[in-house]
Amino acid sequence: MIKRLLVLALLFCGACSRSNDEHYAKLESNRQEQAAQPALSVTASPSPSPTASASPSPGQPPDTATASSRNYWTNFRGPRRDGKYDEAGVKTNWPASGLPVLWKQPVGVGHASFVVADGTAYTIEQRRSQEVVAAYDINNGRELWTQKWNAEYSDSTGDGPRATPTWDQGRIYALGATGELRCLDANNGSVIWGKNILTENQAGNLQWAQSASPLIVDDKVVVLPGGSNGKSVVAYNKMTGAPVWKALNDTQAYVSPMLVELGGRRQIVVVSSNRVVGLTPENGKLLWSHPWETDMGINVSQPIVVDRNRFFISSGYGKGAALVELKGGGDSFTASTIWENKNMKNKFNSSVLHNGYVYGLDEGILVCLDVNTGERKWKDGRYGYGQIILAGNHLIVTSDQGEVALVKASPDAYTEVARFEALKGQTWNYPAIASGRLLVRNSSEMAAYDISAK
Repeated sequence: MIKRLLVLALLFCGACSRSNDEHYAKLESNRQEQAAQPALSVTASPSPSPTASASPSPGQPPDTATASSRNYWTNFRGPRRDGKYDEAGVKTNWPASGLPVLWKQPVGVGHASFVVADGTAYTIEQRRSQEVVAAYDINNGRELWTQKWNAEYSDSTGDGPRATPTWDQGRIYALGATGELRCLDANNGSVIWGKNILTENQAGNLQWAQSASPLIVDDKVVVLPGGSNGKSVVAYNKMTGAPVWKALNDTQAYVSPMLVELGGRRQIVVVSSNRVVGLTPENGKLLWSHPWETDMGINVSQPIVVDRNRFFISSGYGKGAALVELKGGGDSFTASTIWENKNMKNKFNSSVLHNGYVYGLDEGILVCLDVNTGERKWKDGRYGYGQIILAGNHLIVTSDQGEVALVKASPDAYTEVARFEALKGQTWNYPAIASGRLLVRNSSEMAAYDISAK
């Protein structure tokens, strides 16, 4: 029996490899066609090895106030990493055929999302045996530049990198599946500095690879290598890559760190494999800890700040959800559970909060919960392991088969307003919205749709 399973696994891997080769050939052909047109795309200079010293920063970064006024979706799941889009209104009277498509084209494999700045959409992909950070013109999908390094990742959940890049003051911070971290010039993709966070912190990779998006806090970039001996959470100087502080011994999970304010204290919230913690941005000091254990230590969903002292958290694998309250102040807090139940089990997707109600996918079915009590208001609508963005009084829901739906964010009843096929095939990647454009991708194609309110 074991021999038979091994043979089947090898046959499956062989079929996947052939499928990827065909896809890469299609992608390369598309890029060659783009390059043959006027205004050729640019391939950036080679990436340094992880052991290379940091390079000087190229030029002065753009004025922060000016950049922030035109750049909105520069982080995973939006500016606060909470899945909320409030830059402008969105279209809510969708045509029967779906939102107007602006462009659609092949993309490299992987589960990352987009960030958008200065009219450019950035993501990270797998192309053959290399991880590739790519910049695309948001208006037409044209590839503007790429930066590549040798790294290849594959497992039962799919191939390629998982962590969405982060944009900050003219720089892109991109983390690959095997721990390769690069700081790039967002204008041309040239490397400012690079290293492997797993090697540097003596950490082993996770079962499903590095998935946490780098977090920029002040002059630091915070990542989660999960190393022991105080090297689980690490902050580097964002300009040079020099270590600033290291903290904790936790095995990490698949949740991106978040900068929030809780208990009147600005702090970094990290969800590891068995707990939620708050750390000081200045030196990584532990402010509080709250146990949050699941089967096999799998946590994927982002927590949600509910109010000054409380946050919501949910996980799949039979765990459920909870509302947690912090008490204390300064550098000393305690965390306690207000309620906990199994009415929401976010597996590898995250919920959103609107007017006191949490909306999320409970093992693939959309659910509305009262965040103060944990009471379920309704459960309806099957989207598989898709993703959710809150936009005004509506939810933008992507299904795990590439559909996009518009659902009213109301506790009164489940109401799906519209649904259309945006992509083909398995779609686990988180969508992004910026400048009136809905950006979606999976491991085969990406597209931009006009979602602006007109």
